Amino acid sequence: MAGRTPTLEQLRLAPDRVKLSVIITTFNEEVNVADCIRSALWADEILLVDSFSADRTVEIAREFPVTVLQREYFGSAAQKNWAIDRVQHDWVLIVDADERVPDDLAKEILALLASQPVANGYYIRRENLFVDQVIRHSGWSTDKVVRLFRRDKGRYPNRRVHADLEIEGPVPVLSAAFLHYTFRTFDQYFPKFLNYAEWGAAQAFRDGRRAGVIELVFRPVWRFVRTFFLQLGFLDGKHGLVLCSLQAFGVFLKYARLWEYGIRDRRGEAIQLPSFDESSTTWRRPPSD
Repeated sequence: MAGRTPTLEQLRLAPDRVKLSVIITTFNEEVNVADCIRSALWADEILLVDSFSADRTVEIAREFPVTVLQREYFGSAAQKNWAIDRVQHDWVLIVDADERVPDDLAKEILALLASQPVANGYYIRRENLFVDQVIRHSGWSTDKVVRLFRRDKGRYPNRRVHADLEIEGPVPVLSAAFLHYTFRTFDQYFPKFLNYAEWGAAQAFRDGRRAGVIELVFRPVWRFVRTFFLQLGFLDGKHGLVLCSLQAFGVFLKYARLWEYGIRDRRGEAIQLPSFDESSTTWRRPPSD
């Protein structure tokens, strides 16, 4: 019937649609990987890059029509750049293992690709779920990431944490959003939480930064005040209180670790940082076709 909204399958089969590759990166994501892959099966290719998981992540992934590669983990940016160089198609969608692509987002992406995109990349908003509740405040309501892009126009910078995809030209925002299951339980969250604090400290130390009273006291306090009060985290109730407190504690852990690095460095100790990817090809944008 004329005027009826196209289905996901009709959009997927549109004859002039630009083809799309999805990249998923994993490490010990057996809880998430199946649902994540299922949410992206409408794409033309799924490439999963695993960091030698010790659980059933790879076994589960191979039950689906995906290409599975494994590579040592040097940080999210390095892993994703490496994957970008190995996909088949010019347009790429990056999906983290704890994210899902709802049908409305899939339809919006396919419709965009059928109309020949004018921008080189697009922001996608995220609805962040924290222990079964969508967080509406504390800065999370405005969360958006550049994840849909032409592979020859986007590259992550050389940072181990908090690296945002760099795109040539303006970057519009799509209407639909990812679902982001960032925190299910403390058992699931805490290893990631501690890793981010460690990696953040390592990046700061590598950049020549040091931690003093401002970093150890005022930065964590400011993070809590900003997210809980100024960004209205208290309106999310107990979820908001726990979330904002954890964010502030994460800032403290990062700078406490950096403070320790500084003391050990002054002793003359060799600081063993997490491995960084030093290959120039990882950080160089691929040539245009």
